[in-house]
Amino acid sequence: MRVRYKATDNNGNVSRGLLDTESIDDAAEYLRQKALMPISIDRIDNKFWSDLPFLSQKVGSRDLIIFTRQLSSMLSSGLTVVKSLELLKAQIKNQAFVEVITSIINDVQEGKTLGQAVEKHPKVFTPIYVSVIKAGEQGGLLDKVLLRLSENMERQSQLKSTIKSALMYPAIVIIMMFGVMMIMTFFVIPQLSDLYTSMNVSIPLPTQIVLDVSKFIVTAWPVVLAIIAVVIFAFRKWINTTDGRFIYDSALLRLPIFGKLFSNSILAEFTRTLSLLVGTGTLVVQALLETADTTGNVLYKSAIIDVAKMVEKGVGIGDSMSSYTLFPPMLIQLVEVGEQTGKIDEGLMKASEYYESEADQMVKTLTTALEPIIMIILGAGVAFLLISVITPIYSLINSVGNQ
Repeated sequence: MRVRYKATDNNGNVSRGLLDTESIDDAAEYLRQKALMPISIDRIDNKFWSDLPFLSQKVGSRDLIIFTRQLSSMLSSGLTVVKSLELLKAQIKNQAFVEVITSIINDVQEGKTLGQAVEKHPKVFTPIYVSVIKAGEQGGLLDKVLLRLSENMERQSQLKSTIKSALMYPAIVIIMMFGVMMIMTFFVIPQLSDLYTSMNVSIPLPTQIVLDVSKFIVTAWPVVLAIIAVVIFAFRKWINTTDGRFIYDSALLRLPIFGKLFSNSILAEFTRTLSLLVGTGTLVVQALLETADTTGNVLYKSAIIDVAKMVEKGVGIGDSMSSYTLFPPMLIQLVEVGEQTGKIDEGLMKASEYYESEADQMVKTLTTALEPIIMIILGAGVAFLLISVITPIYSLINSVGNQ
């Protein structure tokens, strides 16, 4: 089981961390052997609330990038792994990350490698991260490997941030439009409906549609919320099935404009990660299998796994990729050139830079193109509401004027 402890040393300094142990008593005995006096030892296994993001502090990607880069700098300056980790631990304010690093320090002091120590924390360190560290330790180039890993993670974070920022504007506009519609539905339109009824105003079809929809939502909003909840739940269940996930991921790649953006971002991530693994000495087949899980798309994952199987049988990587239309000809050519020159990692890195540039340019173009489209849709929605609301009032004013 896993426990979280709080203890003091002989100087009164308080330390916190995580331990994997058989029992609370074993954890206490272990701490005493380390000249630590236990203050509290709490079991954290099987506590479902510890996984809830709003109740527990998480280790963010930015925390991990900074940690990796600083660890690389300290190791390159000649410090030992344990000393470097202890110095980093003192600088980190994220308590969850402090506990993880404390656990890693304990494992390394007991004789485990850094790769074995970080592998015990899969929620913080991805399989790619662990593989790169293990390869760096085996090659005696841990500091250089960590530096390249931090650069890889930073570029990955920047690409995701760029895509998110592009989608943020339309998301905000849609949310605001939905909010305005809800205010109109619950507060404005019911008042107008009473007015029209009391005045015996002739109601045109667009206005009648708006009034009926508003009335239904106001009187049956629990049913509406229940229907929405059921639809979301059913969709989540369906998307977790093999067929559902395949159909969903296929549809994403076929979307106009967005499909190409998703494809470029996946290819950038795939080539960058594969370049990192191959460049650090990981076997190509193993690197492909580990990279397959980073794509986030079952079509690409399946294709990469098949490529790995063909490579294992002796087929070249470029020839294997050419069997799938998911891999563009330019990528295949770069991989084949890399295979011929023995610098496949450099070819993959060039490909990742190209696809990152393509994705970045598409995001800029998409942002520019979406603004007028969103304004047109928003204007049409507002115009429909205004016409629906104002037309009966205009008729009422005309009838009063005629009298």
